[in-house]
Amino acid sequence: MKKDKQFYWTLFLSTFTLSAFTFGGGYVIVPLMQKRFVKELKWIDEEEMLDLVAIGQSAPGPIAVNTSIIIGYRMAGIPGALLATFGTVLPPLIIITIISYFYIAFRDNPIINALLFGMQAGVAAVIVDVVINMSSAIIKVKYVLPIVVMILAFIATAIFNVNIVLILFICGLIGAYTTYRTNLLAKKEEK
Repeated sequence: MKKDKQFYWTLFLSTFTLSAFTFGGGYVIVPLMQKRFVKELKWIDEEEMLDLVAIGQSAPGPIAVNTSIIIGYRMAGIPGALLATFGTVLPPLIIITIISYFYIAFRDNPIINALLFGMQAGVAAVIVDVVINMSSAIIKVKYVLPIVVMILAFIATAIFNVNIVLILFICGLIGAYTTYRTNLLAKKEEK
């Protein structure tokens, strides 16, 4: 893939547009990033996108920005990461600046309140869609360990209110162990 002005413009415009027209946070923007970069542009494959999202989710900070940084870096190194980050951060900065000027009028307007309340339902639907798409991709692979870890992590959070940092740490240890074991078995097969 040629890294010319058109490529960088497409990267910036993609992250800018996704960020500008997505309400509800990182979990809403992630499936749209997946659609844009995996299905439309075909820059990244499905499995790699899941990995990039997982890394973006586990890093401190907003998931949308983290994932943009990782996708930008994956596509074009540091310039790509900076461009994707700028494209993701710029729209909320502009929108919040405009809203802050008109905060008093927005705060008491029943139409705006109803609109924002309706957006919450849409955001919930998109989050459910993300969960279904990401979990179905894991289930399609038919590896037992990721499925068991996913179910146990859900139960630990939803039912037992286990701290998410602890769950991420344990999942990270399991992932590191599995990667180590897989690499060790691959080296033994090579010999």
